[in-house]
Amino acid sequence: MQVKIIQIGNSKGLILSNMILDKYGIKDQVEIVLEKDHFIIKTNDNPIEGWESQFAKMAALEDDKLLIPDVFTDEIL
Repeated sequence: MQVKIIQIGNSKGLILSNMILDKYGIKDQVEIVLEKDHFIIKTNDNPIEGWESQFAKMAALEDDKLLIPDVFTDEIL
């Protein structure tokens, strides 16, 4: 299948048909894997994959502190 490259602002992009989007369950986001002389567009089946290890790294670096104070600390449960 050939598709045209179109101008989108200062960038360029591809338009995928609704048939392709529906067939492969593509909603709002895809993953692009760059290979030697081509790239692969993959559906993003698990968008939160890898978050657990990233949060563990943040905790080890003590970079997981709240930036905004908890607004519910003064409420009685």
